[in-house]
Amino acid sequence: QVQLVESGGGLVQPGGSLSLSCAASGSAAGIATMGWYRQSPGKHRELVATITNGGHTNYVDAVKGRFTISKDNAKNTMYLQMNSLKPEDTAVYYCNAAAFASWVEGLKDYWGQGTQVTVSS
Repeated sequence: QVQLVESGGGLVQPGGSLSLSCAASGSAAGIATMGWYRQSPGKHRELVATITNGGHTNYVDAVKGRFTISKDNAKNTMYLQMNSLKPEDTAVYYCNAAAFASWVEGLKDYWGQGTQVTVSS
């Protein structure tokens, strides 16, 4: 099984920056794809960015040019560098991983507990 722990959330002023981290443990070697999702009150959880095991990335249009997703394979850690933050970026950010379980089960989804990001002046 894979365990995911997010960190780095907090309060930041508009235009500021934050860096989120997601540490994976357990069967982390089997992770194929990781991503960041976010959810604000009254909204469904939405995809922010993804990164494959090979390092290919994708971003939702709202964060392109401002957010950067990356990972450190040696540390089994994924990052989300957030620059030029806007109030609309305020949400709980969740780490997600799709990891290989077995040839019978295939890939399974795992989630972190979430970390609050608040952008306000």
